[in-house]
Amino acid sequence: MPHIHSIDIFVTDIDRALLFYRDHLGLPLLHQGSFGAEFMEGEKGKTRLGVHPAAHPNALAMVGRETGVTLHVENLLEFCERLHQRGVKFVTEPTQQGFGIMAMVADPDGNVLALWEDKLPE
Repeated sequence: MPHIHSIDIFVTDIDRALLFYRDHLGLPLLHQGSFGAEFMEGEKGKTRLGVHPAAHPNALAMVGRETGVTLHVENLLEFCERLHQRGVKFVTEPTQQGFGIMAMVADPDGNVLALWEDKLPE
């Protein structure tokens, strides 16, 4: 049965991206090499987040846009405060929605990711 192996984001500077994804967001680094880096759980059936150098013109065209990636984060408001202290760029500050709290952040290349906690309004 097929499963999603990875969702990939393209960047112009892999070292700068490593600092953002590993050190600022705190994603566990699984592999790193000439291909870029893979983060998150690597077990079968668990999706990885790949961050790769935009070495090809098609990949370069995908740098700096909405990724469609949403990361679930417990205690999102506290997490966002730490991101603010680390200088992470917020596209949208944490906002209570009908489906939970959501914030949008951008990596150094402008790739936008959503951060979400399933905390419903009281």
